[in-house]
Amino acid sequence: MEADAAVEDAPTPSAGAPGSPGGGAARPRRAAYRRLSVEERRGELIRAALELFSRHAPEEVSLDDVAVAADASRPLVYRYFPGGKQQLYEEALGSAAEGLAARFVEPRDGPRTRRLGHVLERYFAFVDEHAAGYAALLRGGSVAETERTDAIVDGVRRAAHQRIIEHLTDEPAGPRLRVLVRSWVSVVETAALSWLDEGREIPVTEQVELLVDQFVAMFAAAAVHDPQCARLLRRVVADEGFSGPGARLAERLGELLAAED
Repeated sequence: MEADAAVEDAPTPSAGAPGSPGGGAARPRRAAYRRLSVEERRGELIRAALELFSRHAPEEVSLDDVAVAADASRPLVYRYFPGGKQQLYEEALGSAAEGLAARFVEPRDGPRTRRLGHVLERYFAFVDEHAAGYAALLRGGSVAETERTDAIVDGVRRAAHQRIIEHLTDEPAGPRLRVLVRSWVSVVETAALSWLDEGREIPVTEQVELLVDQFVAMFAAAAVHDPQCARLLRRVVADEGFSGPGARLAERLGELLAAED
């Protein structure tokens, strides 16, 4: 019987039960299956698929594997995903991408580096809570990768890129600013995957501080070569004051360079 049907097992006679050899009390009835809505069942299948896809290449995961992981039947998986494993894979990635992209929404209030820190805190909260989905989303290189799956991943990156640009300036972003932001988004992705691979050893607060410092350092390098980046960097530092990441980073670098070996 399909896993999402609301059924209850009939009483099972036991040794000593009425009507069975020996008589006695009946064995307790097993609990009824829990009825799930269509969306709840789809969600269970997607979560099971994400967990498997995060640990194995998509071509190594069968629908039977997903069915077992979700405590469902293969026909039930096909009922919800008639396109087979590729459809399930794409929808699983899409679910992870939608949740991750939402973490980049931040009010345009306060210093820009503080906003960036808030985004990173939510980003790493997602990575921590949905490690399977994040790993499945960003680990490519599979024969199951298609233009559609590539577009799903690129959509998250474009959303991150656009949100950061919007917080930096209202003017059109020049090519060097765009390269800067895209490069830093790649740094964040790599850092988050490494954080998972290394068993989350670095505290999130330290990881966030490091990535904000890296953004400021990359911004400073770009500012040397680009007037727009230089102008925006001055605004960033002016917003945050002497206690912000930019000033702290400059102070620490000065101390480091002045220190003796």
